[in-house]
Amino acid sequence: MARTINMRRGAEDGTFSAAPSTERLDRLAHLLDSRFSVFGVRFGLDSIMGLVPGIGDAAGLAVSAYLIGEGYRMGARKRTLARMGVNVLGDTVVGAIPLVGTVIDVFWKANNANMRLLKRDLGAANPIQRF
Repeated sequence: MARTINMRRGAEDGTFSAAPSTERLDRLAHLLDSRFSVFGVRFGLDSIMGLVPGIGDAAGLAVSAYLIGEGYRMGARKRTLARMGVNVLGDTVVGAIPLVGTVIDVFWKANNANMRLLKRDLGAANPIQRF
């Protein structure tokens, strides 16, 4: 099966590049996992939302699922998407534990890890274009 890259119009000269989507997702993952710093400890909105029982974890799960969906549309392999899903599932299950889950969530940055997986997968082979 032939693989193609999901292209988006990039530079002013009319060239195409998949980079803007990856950069946008990377900024979102950074916001969720490591945007803020207190005493040298980095954390993001995912950790803060986790303080609200149930609703915060569900919101974090929804945004993390969005990242996986975008990875699918960008053409990531099934194996990479499955690994991303395991990261999100672990983050959600552990994050649901009151207080302890929030502390663990500060140190386990599933969204940043998922972006590393996605960028490595998209850079290794020509991804399949999906809509």
